[in-house]
Amino acid sequence: MAQGTVQVTHTGTSRWRRRTGEYPSLAAALEAAGDGDVLTVAPGTYRENLVIRQAVTLRGGDGALGSVRIAPADGVPLTVRASATLQDLHIEGQDAAAPALLVEDGIPELLDLRIVTRSAAGIEVRGAARPTVRRTTVDNPAGVGIAVLDGAGGVFEECEIVSAGQSGVSVRGGAQPRLERCRVHHASGAGIAVTGEGSALEGIGCEVYEIKGAGLQIASRATAHLSDSSVHRTSADGITLDTDAVLTLSDCDIHDIPENAVDLRSRSVLTLTRSTVRRFGRNGLSVWDPGTRVDANRCEIHDSTGDYPAVWVSDGATAVLDACRVHDVPDALFVLDRGSRADVVDSDLSQVRNTAVSVSDGATAQLDDCRIREASTGAWFRDHGSGGTLAGCTIDAVQTGVIVTKGADPTIERCTVTSPAEAGFYVSAEGRGSFLGCRVTGSGGYGFHVMDGCRTTLRTCRTERCARGGYEFPEDGPVVEDCTGDESRLSGRPAAEAGGVVTATRSGGLLGAVPAPRVTAVAPGPEPAAPVSPSTAAAARSAQEVLGELDALVGLESVKHEVRTLTNMIEVGRRRQEAGLKAVSARRHLVFTGNPGTGKTTVARLYGEVLAALGVLERGHLVEVSRVDLVGEHIGSTAIRTQEAFDRARGGVLFVDEAYALAPEDSGRDFGREAIDTLVKLMEDHRDAVVVIAAGYTAEMERFLTVNPGVASRFSRTITFCDYVPEELLRIVEQQAEEHEYRLAEGSGEALLKYFAELPKGPTFGNGRTARQTFEAMVERHAGRVAALAEPSTDDLTLLYPEDLPELP
Repeated sequence: MAQGTVQVTHTGTSRWRRRTGEYPSLAAALEAAGDGDVLTVAPGTYRENLVIRQAVTLRGGDGALGSVRIAPADGVPLTVRASATLQDLHIEGQDAAAPALLVEDGIPELLDLRIVTRSAAGIEVRGAARPTVRRTTVDNPAGVGIAVLDGAGGVFEECEIVSAGQSGVSVRGGAQPRLERCRVHHASGAGIAVTGEGSALEGIGCEVYEIKGAGLQIASRATAHLSDSSVHRTSADGITLDTDAVLTLSDCDIHDIPENAVDLRSRSVLTLTRSTVRRFGRNGLSVWDPGTRVDANRCEIHDSTGDYPAVWVSDGATAVLDACRVHDVPDALFVLDRGSRADVVDSDLSQVRNTAVSVSDGATAQLDDCRIREASTGAWFRDHGSGGTLAGCTIDAVQTGVIVTKGADPTIERCTVTSPAEAGFYVSAEGRGSFLGCRVTGSGGYGFHVMDGCRTTLRTCRTERCARGGYEFPEDGPVVEDCTGDESRLSGRPAAEAGGVVTATRSGGLLGAVPAPRVTAVAPGPEPAAPVSPSTAAAARSAQEVLGELDALVGLESVKHEVRTLTNMIEVGRRRQEAGLKAVSARRHLVFTGNPGTGKTTVARLYGEVLAALGVLERGHLVEVSRVDLVGEHIGSTAIRTQEAFDRARGGVLFVDEAYALAPEDSGRDFGREAIDTLVKLMEDHRDAVVVIAAGYTAEMERFLTVNPGVASRFSRTITFCDYVPEELLRIVEQQAEEHEYRLAEGSGEALLKYFAELPKGPTFGNGRTARQTFEAMVERHAGRVAALAEPSTDDLTLLYPEDLPELP
């Protein structure tokens, strides 16, 4: 029952005025009213479920928003099925299965409404309805803010979603609304979600922020266009496109996003014009899958807050950047996987902490008339099948201008590298590449540095003022035609004696004095000896024997369980394959975390031996490396060192101790990242040949797993090695004593327990290593005591007493 009355005013000229008057309820007033009538509602709470079927005007009497409350106990508070006008109303709903305001037909005007509800939707528009909604606020922490469904449309102007338990705005079923100067914030789902074929949304001057999901989500053949809008402060990706979605953004600002600013997948298409992407935690643009495409024109991508490339293109996707700026990021553009392509025209890539352009795994990049400056590496073509063209580009103030490695074969035309710290162009590890009309000026190292075994072509290139020389080639060098430099000679080893294999080189201009063809003598040598497997030296142990040794280790119960679980999966998978059944492909690469001396290296050795016994690895041997074994002193040498370490571990386990040291927190231009990138690629290309175990302190290893997008995905699981408790340390001492034919005298065990309990557990504490060092110290003190005895007994020679314990540090 209403707390007020409803005044109905008939607006026609007829003398029939019976509809004019006051009514005790809204339902009664609506029953009496006809098209064109005005219903003025007195302040109060009306607990009625209203259905408007006439083109009437329904408004609050005194114009104060909130003075007229429509708040039934359940059901839909207000349903509109006509071209009515609603103004200055406060609507409340409590039905989780129904909307608070349902618009089913007509072209009504909804003005200055306040919807505070816990309903399925604050406003739901469906079917043939095309409302105009202005200055309306929706607060619905239980459901959707505004839902436009089933072919409906409408215009929403200066509306605000102040909270939503699901999406702020949901468009589906072929609906096509328009949003103008709307604000959507504090939604627990997507800020705006547009889903389904035929569904479309146009947004002008809108703001989406403080969203617990994605800011804007377009999926399943839906389309959207936003202009002069912003998306910021989401907890997931800023904008996501999936499954043939199409989105156009013009003059938009996407910023302060903890994940990807924009993520596209499954043949989605994004057109980005005069827009800014800034302060993002992962990729600014993340583009995946064949048919997926981004076209960015006059855009700016900058100020990454994470350690990921600003633009990521993979799995056959395409990205086009025209007149764009990318700056203040860890890496500017990564293109990887066969079929992936990036076309960059007239763009600036600057202030890049690592690599401006990285091309790998068979991808292609085309850069025309671009400017790269203040980067560690200008462009890096990493491996076989990777290539493309750099044409008319300038690269300035970098460590190395262009790197070509591992069979990559790009074409570099009319490019200039100015003031590189180490090399203008560097080719190694059987890289190829054609360098045509290129120039290097003011290099701190060489202009062109080509390593042995690289089939590279240089034509009409020039070097000037290169500190170590313009050109550095091996004897079996590249093809060089009409190249010049202001250095006195082409740097390289002198020609060998005649009688070998000849690689022809031609030179002209200032290089005319260079000795002509380089000759490399090839002498026959003995065949390399085959590697010795464990079975050739001694009979290999069975898996159960190795696991028995693992079980005999002190402590490490959770570690033993994890290793047995892995080996059981591998063994059952092998048996399923033998039976003709499908077997789950178990990823065998592991992360070991824990403090020093907890048995990580020992378990890694036993793990490799178990895999060899199961036939998973050929040899099962352990190759232990650390940063010093993988990271070189100059560009390119790190990749070579890492490859060599990986090759030594073929058929066994590569154990990378203190792996986090490859990515120090203040890495800057550290070459450790190159080792990680190389290792990740090798793990994928040779997944059945080597098992990689990365080990180190727990907190530091958690950071290590985030330094490269491929690191975490390559390791199947993390095994934590806990510190030894005093009882376990005592057991290690007892084992050492038994192995060396010593015994603990009465009271020594209790003294050791007390000693280990009081021993400081700081950074120098070595767990099992500390236990062994304690035993060695007891043996030394025992020797000093027994040496003074003239005729020591057997007990004197074997018993270790509490007084033999060393002093606590």
